[in-house]
Amino acid sequence: MRNFSHQKKAITRFLVTHTGIRLGLLCIILVSLSLFMVPDMPSLQYHLDVGDVAPRNIKAPRNFIIENSEATETSRQLAAASVRVVYDLDEGLGPKVIANVQAGFHEMRQLLEEPVPLPSGETAPLSMDALRSQKVWTAKPRFENLLGIPVSEGAFRLLEREAFSQNIEDKITEILRAIYENGVVANKTVLLDEQDRGVTLRTLESDKETTETNLRRFYGPDQARTMVRIVGEPLLRGMHYNQINLIVDLSQRLIRPNITLNRSETQKRTREATSTVKPVLYQIKAGEMLLREGERVTPVHKIKLDALASQIRTQDIFRSNAGNVFLSLLILLTAYCLCFRRPLSQSRNPNKNMFLLTTVLLSVLAMAKGFQVLTLPMVSEAASFTSPTPLLIVLPVAGAAMLICLFFTMTQALPFALVMGSLTAIVLKADLALALFFILSGAMGAYWMQDCKERKVFVKAGWKLGLFHIFLALALLLQMENISLSLFFWMLILAFTGGMLSGILTAGLVPLLEIIFDYTTDIKLLELANPEQPLLRRLMLEAPGTYNHAMIVGTLAEAAASEIGAHSLLARVGGYYHDIGKLSKPLYFIENQGGGKNSHDKLAPSMSALILITHVRDGVSMARQHKLGEAITDIIAQHHGRSLIRFFYEKANMLKGEADPVNADDYRYPGPRPQTREAAIVMMADVVEAASRTLENPTSARIQGLVQKMINSIFSDSQLDECDITLKDLHRIARSFNKILTGIYHHRIEYAESAAPGGTKKKNVHTDRQLPESDAPQGKGSDPKSDAHLKRLGMS
Repeated sequence: MRNFSHQKKAITRFLVTHTGIRLGLLCIILVSLSLFMVPDMPSLQYHLDVGDVAPRNIKAPRNFIIENSEATETSRQLAAASVRVVYDLDEGLGPKVIANVQAGFHEMRQLLEEPVPLPSGETAPLSMDALRSQKVWTAKPRFENLLGIPVSEGAFRLLEREAFSQNIEDKITEILRAIYENGVVANKTVLLDEQDRGVTLRTLESDKETTETNLRRFYGPDQARTMVRIVGEPLLRGMHYNQINLIVDLSQRLIRPNITLNRSETQKRTREATSTVKPVLYQIKAGEMLLREGERVTPVHKIKLDALASQIRTQDIFRSNAGNVFLSLLILLTAYCLCFRRPLSQSRNPNKNMFLLTTVLLSVLAMAKGFQVLTLPMVSEAASFTSPTPLLIVLPVAGAAMLICLFFTMTQALPFALVMGSLTAIVLKADLALALFFILSGAMGAYWMQDCKERKVFVKAGWKLGLFHIFLALALLLQMENISLSLFFWMLILAFTGGMLSGILTAGLVPLLEIIFDYTTDIKLLELANPEQPLLRRLMLEAPGTYNHAMIVGTLAEAAASEIGAHSLLARVGGYYHDIGKLSKPLYFIENQGGGKNSHDKLAPSMSALILITHVRDGVSMARQHKLGEAITDIIAQHHGRSLIRFFYEKANMLKGEADPVNADDYRYPGPRPQTREAAIVMMADVVEAASRTLENPTSARIQGLVQKMINSIFSDSQLDECDITLKDLHRIARSFNKILTGIYHHRIEYAESAAPGGTKKKNVHTDRQLPESDAPQGKGSDPKSDAHLKRLGMS
């Protein structure tokens, strides 16, 4: 089981981090680009249908070949018609049937000649005949099996009476031999359809082939049965009519076709004959007039134009597409090395991020290519559109850069917009102006999607992008010639529509991509921060102490993250959910206990530590079950790191004694240690908030000393070794904690109460003060020797 777990982890690590996966994604992009470019449409100047009026003179720019498809098809039909139908002749069928007849009669005669032993006490000759007859009738199935046909009782009785005579056998075999030598065809009507050109008769035993033109000589099944009487008439003359009927009946039923149609061989020879026919071609010379201006396109013109467009594509497409694919490769490699390699290497899941980038990029390219194929007929039919550019600006290409900005940062969105715009222009065979349109549109779309925390931002970004598209469209219009009023308005409308579509498309795809790729955007974090979320509501009702603790931790984490430039919203929501695992056993945690009773008093230290450790695993399980996202799940798993549950560890040591020390690893949280700054902040906020509840007199100085001690303890316990947090960051975090905790535990006015017996006055006792959390992580330096400050954190 452990080996399987290790193998699973190794496979997961390979899929998540191995560079070979990224190389495979690059190959997928290049192959997809090649496929998008191969089905390139012919040039618009040759794209005319039958009945269209030529807008200008069209001459052949080069020599090219045209296939006369009608003449080629006629030649193929003639070649197919010249192939004779193949029939198979089974020469061995007749001799086989005759041999079976001879064997059957011979066995029955032998059976009659064999002596029959008399039963004891029986001497009458009549009994011997009866026994011989019984013996013959017992062999009737064997006789029928040899002949291959059933024999009626009357016919068999007649054969028995005639003692299966050699004469009857000879008559049957002579008739069968005459019929089979002539040939019996399964379907003579189909055979006679080939009377004019004959058929190929192929002998199965020798594969010898002959051409038969006299097809009427062969018998059909009905004709063969009729010929039995005709052939047998001179042979059977003088015989008793019962014998004649017996011989004719058996002979008719023993006849089977020995000539059959071989359809598969005929079709094979027809295909071979048509495949050898070469196309009928003729040449068009360079400069030859194909179509004159104002002339209506005829089917002949259409053939020439299609052939010209096809041959131009055949000759030029490989070279041009190879150059475009190579240029795309250089663009992708440059963008990866300069803009994406370092951020991906710092990510915990670089291959997933690259897979998202690849998916979005290929989706945009596929959408753009499909739209171009659909709009080309519109371009050729609409008089106002002389090029596809006015229609292509409606594509919501900028939506892809907006998505990348939402899931990553502006740093990745800008180079992605550059790559996406360039590759889209290459796939569409567009000019530089349209490529710049897509690049600038994507960049500005990403810019307006920064810090998106509300759904209405999509709409705002959409109409802003639409207005920006209008200015870009005006720039494109100024570069065109012969601008019509309809073209002017159409381009402005399509440009604005493209911007709005980008915002709408982004809004629709964000939730889908969040689910598929398990990403957590700011919008999702804000939704998770809602107190009406199921887990937070359960926490408030079932574990109010933990809920209050989580709210303060979230506040501390958000302020600290803002101080050091981390993701403050993620830190706050991570603080809200970091202890949801306590919902499994809320009464085993000090903040939820009341009446001075502690559920751990009756438990062994190891069991108490196990309960505290379990709340991390339970929290991760709940987070995955409720789909909180990978970022929140990681914070829940890492908010205790590998810290030691010191209280129960020391209690266990005290119970066992120094002679048998307790293994400290059994009292540590499973980890991992915090991998991100946000997880580290939540860890420190959790420890500081729990410890601050133990202060007897929470003055500013005491709070500052406590914060410094707790952070130093975490730092000295190596819990922050795996995240990129600095001492300067720790100083700012401590200062932020000091400020908030001082505000929470500010000095309150003490109200004098009635004098107590003895003349003393009682002070107001706060009932909200709790005992220290037993699961609060304490550093290694809890002894006096390790209390030396690493740094006076939080001092202004």
